Amino acid sequence: MLDRATGGRGAVRAGGLSLADITPFLVHCLDEESTHRRLLPWAAVSFGIGVLLYFAADREPSVWAPVVALAIAVGLAAVSRRHVTFVAAVAAAFLFAGFLAGAARTARVEAPVLARVTIAPLTGFVESVEERPQGPRAVVRVETLGNLGDGERPARVRVSMREPARLRAGDFIEATARLMPPPGAAWPGGYDFTRDAFFRGIGAVGSLVGRVEISAPPRVPDWRLALATWLDEARNALTTRIARAAGGQEGAVSAALVTGKRGLITEDTNEALRAAGLYHIVSISGLHMALAAGTVFWAVRALLALFPAIALTWPIKKIAAATAMAGAVGYCLFSGADVATQRALIMTLTMLGAILADRPALSMRNLAFAAILCLALEPEAVLGPSFQMSFSAVACLVALAEWQAARPGRGEASLGPVARALCHAWRWTVTLVVTTLVASLATGAYGAYHFQTAMPLSVVGNGIALPFVSFIVMPAAVLGVLLNPFGLDAPIWWLMGQGTAIVLAVSHAMQDWRLSVMAIPAFSGSALILFSLALLVLTICISPLRWLAAVPAAAALAIAAGAARPDIFVDRNGASAAVRGVEGRLAVLGRASSFVVAQWLRADGDARQPGDESLKSGVFCDRDGCTMQAVDGRMVALVRRPSAFVEDCRRADILVTALTVPPGCAAPVVIDRTKLRENGAMAVILGNGGSDRLIGQLPSDERRAWMPALPLRPLSTAAGAATGRPSPASADETGGEDQEPDVSSDAAD
Repeated sequence: MLDRATGGRGAVRAGGLSLADITPFLVHCLDEESTHRRLLPWAAVSFGIGVLLYFAADREPSVWAPVVALAIAVGLAAVSRRHVTFVAAVAAAFLFAGFLAGAARTARVEAPVLARVTIAPLTGFVESVEERPQGPRAVVRVETLGNLGDGERPARVRVSMREPARLRAGDFIEATARLMPPPGAAWPGGYDFTRDAFFRGIGAVGSLVGRVEISAPPRVPDWRLALATWLDEARNALTTRIARAAGGQEGAVSAALVTGKRGLITEDTNEALRAAGLYHIVSISGLHMALAAGTVFWAVRALLALFPAIALTWPIKKIAAATAMAGAVGYCLFSGADVATQRALIMTLTMLGAILADRPALSMRNLAFAAILCLALEPEAVLGPSFQMSFSAVACLVALAEWQAARPGRGEASLGPVARALCHAWRWTVTLVVTTLVASLATGAYGAYHFQTAMPLSVVGNGIALPFVSFIVMPAAVLGVLLNPFGLDAPIWWLMGQGTAIVLAVSHAMQDWRLSVMAIPAFSGSALILFSLALLVLTICISPLRWLAAVPAAAALAIAAGAARPDIFVDRNGASAAVRGVEGRLAVLGRASSFVVAQWLRADGDARQPGDESLKSGVFCDRDGCTMQAVDGRMVALVRRPSAFVEDCRRADILVTALTVPPGCAAPVVIDRTKLRENGAMAVILGNGGSDRLIGQLPSDERRAWMPALPLRPLSTAAGAATGRPSPASADETGGEDQEPDVSSDAAD
């Protein structure tokens, strides 16, 4: 209604509060944010939004569009006279800069990707080797692959071997390889290994079959390959030494913390660490970098403080920071410089650099600068769980530190030494519990989105285990590396293994707890975006505007809780499917790998394992295919052989096949080879009255650079129809379990 007291100006009131009353409050809040220089962190947010917009484009954009837009935004910022216009122009400049970073990164790494399953002779340089319990796995820089030319031959391939081949980084090998394009997501919205492989420069994955020959290289490797092979060989040697000195799985985990080689860790150990919420310790990231650099910083500063002449005349804090920076760089290089490690290095160098510049190390501005630098180098990281979880945790911890610093101090000078010691111990305990709780809450939504799991007891696991990691494991790692050149490191690795053994004991104990891991149904990316917005508002804002975070947080919870679950999942090859039966749980038709089944179950919030016998409940199979009744009573058929089309096209309501359905098939819903080649893995949400929703992993028109190309024409099943068998390509492309990506080492990086 109109407020007459405003003199006819017509200020709109809502619940007795007019816009005229709200405006001064908003202006005051924005002035407070600007006074405390809280606008700079939003530049990093704008940069990240630009990266997201690049990846959200439905076709590959022109690189000149963001260049022109960026130049216009910079020009507007340069000529702006009003504060609001300047801020808007700077925000737009960072947004277009993020978009440009994504386009430039794609153009820089684009390389050929294998088009189809190929079995051919392979020659190339071994770039890295990782020993695993199930056999070694190597990345090979390809020289030749069959008769493929430069425009078709992948630059790098990742291959596994069933038998130990005694390969070393730098070897030039000749072997027969069975390769396939990097597999895509098992369901629409799932982990997309294809995109990750594209940005890592891997154009095919597979295995080496038969004998592997090591021969003389046709040329001298370039310095980059020589450096990479030297580092990998040194990492493998140290991994073996640590694993033998510490022994058992504690030795495998200890070695992974130092060298980044996780291949010796068994899946049972991985599962125990995940159940306790401690899997993050085996992926070298912010925690390890901070502990390693912090150990060096503390040790150097303490050592220099022992000499009064140095401590009183030299800036020992800056010397310690510079030494810690050098140690962090060395740790990053030696541990393999994976994506997560590089981000951790950037964050660590930013914090230590602030000490050199006499600035506070823990500040939101430093974190914003680190985020911009990380995304400028690797824009695709914004889509992954590692970047999201690490920066969200650090942002919340920085905000917590700022809040703690603003609190009035409590006088302890009057207390005796025993009382002071007890106060310090109590404060340290409370800090450990609170920081663990805050980090767990900050990363919980990202873990639920990417891995469809929640670990409500992770606070307990981290609270018990992290002190041993902080005060035994990582300091021993630093000391062991320093003593390794002298050959005196074996006892240190044993000590490190004892600390790691305690961590593993905690993990295995918590694995048996009923609530250690809870399955969460998959929800949409819009809910995650709203949660991220809430987190950003809560941590960046220091005025009362921070309480606006409750609005997007509530919306995120509502969207996530109301997400519709697919009733049918179809593998990207059409060789298998999961269907919700009349009992309301998924059952599996066809032969699906355990990896794919695990992905389907997790997306559905189902805690069963891939080998559970109940996954065959209600499924009837013969040599021609499988059938079962869906939750709404309709018949679903999976066709393996062309001879089954005659019957199943007539009686099935939903037909799934790896073949091409013949013309005139009467099934109302058909998902066949042609549709899967166009859409990738698919999901179906069953509706009433024919209102089913078919969801594809890939766009149906243009593809992005990292996506498989659209097929030129539908492939015929004439050859298969004549023999009663699928065509050879179809049979090949069903793949094998060994070809599926290792999510524990790929997605969790």
